[in-house]
Amino acid sequence: MKKIGISLLIAAVGGAVAIGGYKLFENKQMESMTFEEQQKVYFANNPGNEIMSSTGNPDFTEAAAAVSPGVVHINVTMTARGSRGGGASPFDMFEEFFGMPQRRQAQPRQARASGSGVLISPDGYIVTNNHVVEDADKIEVKLTDQRTYEAKVIGRDADFDLALLKVNASKLPFVKFGDSDNVRIGEWVLAVGYPLSLQSTVTAGIVSAKGRQIGILGEQGQGSPYGYGQPQEPIVRTAVESFIQTDAVINKGNSGGALVNTRGELIGINAAIASPTGVYAGYGFAIPVNLVKKIVDDFKEFGTVQRGYVGVNFREVDAAIREEYKIDDIHGLYVFDVVKDGAAATAGIKKGDVITKVEGRTIYSSSDLQERVARLNPGDKLKLTYKRDGKERDVTVTLKAQDTKKSSGDEEASASATEIFNKLGASFTPASDAQKKKFGVNSGVVITQIHRGGMFEYFGVEKGLIVTHVNGKPVNNVDDVEAALGSTRRNIVRITGVSESGTVEFNFPIQY
Repeated sequence: MKKIGISLLIAAVGGAVAIGGYKLFENKQMESMTFEEQQKVYFANNPGNEIMSSTGNPDFTEAAAAVSPGVVHINVTMTARGSRGGGASPFDMFEEFFGMPQRRQAQPRQARASGSGVLISPDGYIVTNNHVVEDADKIEVKLTDQRTYEAKVIGRDADFDLALLKVNASKLPFVKFGDSDNVRIGEWVLAVGYPLSLQSTVTAGIVSAKGRQIGILGEQGQGSPYGYGQPQEPIVRTAVESFIQTDAVINKGNSGGALVNTRGELIGINAAIASPTGVYAGYGFAIPVNLVKKIVDDFKEFGTVQRGYVGVNFREVDAAIREEYKIDDIHGLYVFDVVKDGAAATAGIKKGDVITKVEGRTIYSSSDLQERVARLNPGDKLKLTYKRDGKERDVTVTLKAQDTKKSSGDEEASASATEIFNKLGASFTPASDAQKKKFGVNSGVVITQIHRGGMFEYFGVEKGLIVTHVNGKPVNNVDDVEAALGSTRRNIVRITGVSESGTVEFNFPIQY
């Protein structure tokens, strides 16, 4: 009996060790998965009853009950400053002309705003709109059960109007991803959020349209680094708009909230309304979830969006294009020019071609191509169909990063590093031995000035910070900083510094 007892004890301990080891391995595997893959694993291991609407009158009770706990209220505290506007004094102009510091600005004051967000994982990742949190000093997230957490920004991008937040919590309710490609015009949908400072609110409507461009993100026009624009203009527009339009009631505060189908699946992130009054007037717009999935995964892994580009300048085919260029195509994108050595040029697309399909789907507007490309990374392949001389051809395009310059020599690498240096927007001076000793560091340059319009100003880096490393390399003077910037990868500059508050790290996405 004693031997049997010992054997049972050994077996029990061995089983516990095996289970613990498996759980550790499982957790490591989960960390490397995309949010969508994590959700598939979760729901495969935790199957629930499929949520269905009734066959008679629409019944949204199950979907509302499933989704509401995963939609959170976001409260933002920010610093607001008075704007001089047209009332700038001659003294302001004098000081600005001679580069003197501006000291006549209004005193900062605390302001508050609110919006909504959607939990997409049990460990506290939340997707919302960029415009909800872009000016935030502090972000507070409140669940429907009244639990409150402080959130940090993992990544955000104004061109997509998306942001990814994180709270330190576990076993949180979250909303299941749907498939926005399968959304049909006319189907019932629910909007869930916190409008007009109300508590959790659910409204219903239908999908009114898909692929809407309403001109609220970035500079408007046809130009875009995804390869869209007039040939005489630089490719400057980076905003991506391909909204799901709905007549479910959406108001201020719904921004960042969930648009779901009757099965309780997330199909979009509510982002905007079309209204002459500022409140609901019949039309709301949501960012499709298939685009959201890609963006939030990029935020989690890189801190910024990884973008692939086709490299063409085009305009949507319309009556004026048909008449001017003597073509008979009803739909498609007329190519005015191709970027030299870009993805389209490499694949054989030329000026005068008409791109008619993407992945076999007819292109009716620029958003059909724009959203599809925005879901992909540099190096990914995309099937395009184009027409030349009345004949359609299929071609596979390998997307390229926006900066296609080759670092074939020291001169180009140096020029690229200089360009990045200028984009940071700061002046540096070597840290003294006393400063290094004080903070216990062996290298460092002090930020002596923050220039307007630079990345340091945009991300709130303060003057006086001692930068110790750039892209992992120690820096002691301006030349060291510029040399380290030459090793920038994937257009992300990594800055490590020290201050009275401790060690800080920044990842800056650099756009060209």
